[in-house]
Parts: sequence; structure tokens; C-alpha cells
Amino acid sequence: MGAAGLPRGVIVLLGSACLVVLVAGMRGVADIVGPVFLALMLAVTASPITGWLRARGAPVWVAATATIVTVYAGLFALGTALAVSVSRLIELLPQYQAQFTALRDDLVATLSGFGIDAEQLRGAVAGVEPGSFARLLEVLFGGLASALSNSVFVLAVLLFMCLDTVGFPAKLRTAGAERPEVIGALHSFATGTRRYLLVTTVFGLIVAAFDTVLLWAMGIPLPLLWGLLSFITNYIPNVGFVIGLIPPALLGLLQGGPDLMLWVIAVYCVVNFIIQSVIQPKIVGDAVGLSATVSFLSLIFWAWVLGALGALLAIPLTLLAKGLLIDVDPSTRWLNGLLGGGSLPRDEVTGDGTAGR
Repeated sequence: MGAAGLPRGVIVLLGSACLVVLVAGMRGVADIVGPVFLALMLAVTASPITGWLRARGAPVWVAATATIVTVYAGLFALGTALAVSVSRLIELLPQYQAQFTALRDDLVATLSGFGIDAEQLRGAVAGVEPGSFARLLEVLFGGLASALSNSVFVLAVLLFMCLDTVGFPAKLRTAGAERPEVIGALHSFATGTRRYLLVTTVFGLIVAAFDTVLLWAMGIPLPLLWGLLSFITNYIPNVGFVIGLIPPALLGLLQGGPDLMLWVIAVYCVVNFIIQSVIQPKIVGDAVGLSATVSFLSLIFWAWVLGALGALLAIPLTLLAKGLLIDVDPSTRWLNGLLGGGSLPRDEVTGDGTAGR
């Protein structure tokens, strides 16, 4: 029987029903929830700056201002680099009109040799033009575009959250006396989020540097843009490198034909797959306590709930959900052993190898 006197199965069903209603509500207000959580994640990441300055005697206004300026400067630098690179790409695409036409004709001729009607093929590929490449890039940057469309809202929420970080530690200490489990869960979320962002950012910079140099060596135009895309998509668990591969591979096809495109794909598979899909998930899993399978499922779930921005924030969102649903209750913390990448602790396993009660 549950604590409320109801059978445990009934409690599970009621909880599942509430969860379905909650998820449906989040999908309905995804345009608000996504940017708010983005602001929360940035504020949590930057909060150690405030604590470090306050511990060294800096006034409250200095600590708050330094945190806000740091976060805003990072966002401005990323947004500027992205805008400049995309604008250069838009200027470059019309030069590939002839290559697009030649590729379409070659595709039609090849498929016609297999008995497919040539006129139908020409009608099917008639809309493929350099502008299609730009539209594909817009889809890939959809999460950032969504966030930037609410930029004023995000920056305002971020401003107030950064201001609250000055006095928030004292509030947590006060609340911790009454609800230590809740405060512990929130602390676990904040620590896990910082670890995840640190590890992912370091790996993202490594991958971006490799991709930029190798694409430059192969003569792919705008290697800095594709390196920036690799850095951003590195925050998408497991499949980020595939998303970052598509634009440079297509541009390689236009620049040097199928051979150059295959070289780009080979380089990404060797460098990005090994680093992002083999090494990084193991280190991230050890840092935040989530297995590669849980990370991938969280990507699918949060992308479905919040769209492209949910894919970028999948791991921090999962850490928050884990903290509020699992870490907050001592009776459910045993689930951490199942969600993590390692084996259950020795004292939680009985002699016959089965999990203890």
C-alpha cells in the first residue's frame, strides 16, 4: 500500500496521468518553456562567477554586473559569429547555380537509365536550387532561430535570473533547513548541468577545431561556419555530428563532386563519430550519471516536447527531471543506478547478482 492508503498500482497510474497532462501542457507552451529553461541553464552555469566574486569581498552590484556582462558577451559573440557566417553563405550560394543544374541533369540521366520516366524526374527535382541549401541550413539552426526570435524575452528573463543568483545561495541555505531533500536535488541538478556543459564545451571546441582545419585543407568554403555548426550540434546527444555533417557534405558535392563529398563524410565519421559518439558519451555519462541510452531517449523525448531547442537542452532538462522526480525522494534514489552508465554499487547488489530491495 502507498503512503496515502492507495494500492501502489493506483498511485503509479495517477502519477502517470499527471505526467501526461504535464507534458501536454509543456508542449502547448513550448515557445515559453524552452527559452525560459535556456535562460535558467545559462544563469546556473554562470552563477559560480557571482559566488567567486562575493567570496572575495566584491560588492553585490559588482558581482551581479560581472555575471550579466559575461553571459551577454558570450551570447553576443556566438550570435554575431553565426550571423556573419550565414550571411557569407547566402552570398556564396548563387555561384553554385551551374553546379546545381549539372547535378540535376546527371541525376535525371542516371535514373532514366533504370527505366524511370525522365519528365517526371525533371518535375520532381525542378525545385532543387541553391536556395534549397539555405533553407536546409535554416532548419538545422531552427533551435537557435526559435530562441533568437524571443531574444528580448530570453535576455529579460536571464537578467532577472542573474540578479537572483546573488542572494540565491542564502535562500537555499534557509530553505534547506526545512526541505533538505529538495535543496539537495536542486544542487545535484546545478552541479550536473555545469559538469555537462563543461565536458560538452571542451569536446565541442576540440571537434570544431579539427573540422575547421580539415575542411579548410580540403578546400570546402566557409570552414569556420561548419566548425561553428559542429560546436553547436555537439550539444545534441549522440546524433549531433550527423546534423553538422549535412551542409559541408552537400557543399563538398557542389565544390568538387562526389569524391570530395565522400572525403568530407569520411573525415566526419572518423573524427566526429569517434569523439562525439564513442568517447564523449562515456565521459558525459560518468560526469552526470546518465547512460548513453538514457541520453539518446532524452533527446527524442525533449525534441518532441520542445522542438529543436529541446534537443539542444535535452541533457540539462533530463537532469532537472531526475532531480525533482528521483533525487528528491530517498525511496526512489535506487533508480540512479539504472539510469547511469555504470553498474549498481556493491552494497545494492545481493549475493546472487540481483538488485537488492
